[in-house]
Amino acid sequence: MGQSLKRTLDPGLLSGALSAAAVIFGAILLREPLQTSLAAASVEEQFERLILLHATLPRITMAILCGAGLALSGTILQQVLRNPLVAPDTVAVNAGARLALALAAVLAPGLLGFGRDLVAIAGAAVTTLLVLAIAGSRRYSPLSMILAGLVVSLYCGAASTVLVLLKDRYLVGLFIWGSGSLSQQSWEPAIQLALRLLACGLPLTMLMRPLSVMDAGEEAAHAVGVPVERVRIFAVGLAVLMAAFVTSAVGVIGFIGLAAPALATLCGAERFVARCFWSTIFGALLLVVTDLAVQVIGGDGGAFIPTGAVTAVIGSPLLLVFLSRLRSHEPQLLAVDASMPVRAPRPALNAPVWAFLAAGAFLCLCFLPLIGRAPDGSWFILPADMFGDVMPWRLPRTLGAAGAGGLLAIGGYILQRVTQNPMASPEIIGVSAGAIMGAAIVLALGGAASEISLGLAAAAGSFAALVFVLNIAFRGPAAPERMLLAGVALTALVDAAVGVFSASGNPSAVLLLAWMAGSAGGVDMTMAASACAAALIFLCVALLGSRWLAVLPLGTPVAAGVGVRVPLALSSLFALVAVMTAIATPVIGPLTFVGLMAPHMVRLLGVRSAPAGLVASALTGAALMTIADSLARTIAFPLQLPTGVLASLISGPILLLLIAKGRKQ
Repeated sequence: MGQSLKRTLDPGLLSGALSAAAVIFGAILLREPLQTSLAAASVEEQFERLILLHATLPRITMAILCGAGLALSGTILQQVLRNPLVAPDTVAVNAGARLALALAAVLAPGLLGFGRDLVAIAGAAVTTLLVLAIAGSRRYSPLSMILAGLVVSLYCGAASTVLVLLKDRYLVGLFIWGSGSLSQQSWEPAIQLALRLLACGLPLTMLMRPLSVMDAGEEAAHAVGVPVERVRIFAVGLAVLMAAFVTSAVGVIGFIGLAAPALATLCGAERFVARCFWSTIFGALLLVVTDLAVQVIGGDGGAFIPTGAVTAVIGSPLLLVFLSRLRSHEPQLLAVDASMPVRAPRPALNAPVWAFLAAGAFLCLCFLPLIGRAPDGSWFILPADMFGDVMPWRLPRTLGAAGAGGLLAIGGYILQRVTQNPMASPEIIGVSAGAIMGAAIVLALGGAASEISLGLAAAAGSFAALVFVLNIAFRGPAAPERMLLAGVALTALVDAAVGVFSASGNPSAVLLLAWMAGSAGGVDMTMAASACAAALIFLCVALLGSRWLAVLPLGTPVAAGVGVRVPLALSSLFALVAVMTAIATPVIGPLTFVGLMAPHMVRLLGVRSAPAGLVASALTGAALMTIADSLARTIAFPLQLPTGVLASLISGPILLLLIAKGRKQ
């Protein structure tokens, strides 16, 4: 897989344009403070001068340093891994550093006394090594790298969310800081970051020549005596160090490490040295222009808007632009994929499999609601005489979780079957993100909204996101990669937009966050019955389209040849997935991995036919979410954790094992 980018920009012209934009925004922002500080006659004017000297100017300096450090880190990673889509964001460097700092703040605050940087470096190193270990045997291809980085990043984000819920007093600033806040109160952080980045630059100069030789390929580098593996280890470690230093200082700044090297390549910087030079300049200018624009456009509240979230809003479309450049020999839409067999099931496996699934679902639905914690924290099984007092609280959340899990599992099975992409699911390809965006738009425009209006908006957003992702994915070759990357970009865009919306101070943001949390604890019997009824109804509807699911994987020509109206079949199935996702998201949240995990587990059990796969996926998804809800209710007693977040924590390691297993095979 490669990327062909032609020179379309002049680097001097582009850097000049960015510099001019920085000067314009800087002049608007600094004109009044400069005039006030020059006079500095009254106490108020002297205070304005202090703000200028010790807050505004250090913030601009910090933006320049962070942009340059992230851009250089991304350039090194792309050069070493030969992957134009690698950046500190996509290999979970930032997510690992953020989680490590949160864990240290809660579990071992004394570690922060030794230095935030050491904690951030340790977390970034662990997550990066995990991503590289998963993607290494596939030669760090964009598909495996992005997928592994996405799963690890989402897992770290879910773990951070749980920590915030459990220890909100200690992590009250984690949300804003995690979105990338450049606010400063002195020159000391900027000076420290400058010294750290300078220390990283010294060994980089010694690696310049061997890294430049790698432009000709690994074989050519070996031929001239370059120890490729050793250089790769040192270079990746250096890039992780720089990204961890930036994350430790200001939080997560998204997409600068991807955008700046891409701009350098678009400007014709073919040699590694030239890419390092221009990407560093572009990264510094991009971040400082973005930060100045945020402060100017945001007015009095601009200083509190997380710049990292804004860079993600701007940078996410850039990843979508790159999708048209991907080239691959992977199967295209509706092409037969060996990992997704469509042959009939073997009857010998059916009886044990169905007995296992039925027994598991029955035990989860009937036995797990009986397990609870006493006021003293001890575990107990609910006695019969307490059913009337306790079950009205436990039964709705159990049924709601089961119904929502079944809906997502059915949707995941349909997506994986139709697209022939084993990594497709409502969560991974951005369908859940579309539901969030639809709800956010309704809340932003209308303030308080009813459950019906939110549900309709979520369904419309889900369908729009699905159509958008599929439209990008199937424009050319590399359909599986395009679909995953489009989902990643869309999810990042929605997350960043939600971060900006939450930081804006809009009261509706609280309602959006509560809607996104998806805790089954707030589900009443009406909502639970609706979720279960929807799961049964849509399962029957999906079974009516089982012929489509059986024929479409054979290819578009074959499907059309046997009388299937392919456009109608695809649009109907995708609309079904969008509606099911919109119904499930308010109950268990936008991130569970159940829509991805359940179909995989069903295939591992030997279920192959479409009708059996739909029913088995629904039972598996319901059982998984019921288990997750039971743990969310009891594991942190007396606190109640969001069911969807806990489900993602449980499913994440299993998903990584599945990816690693597929890699070895």
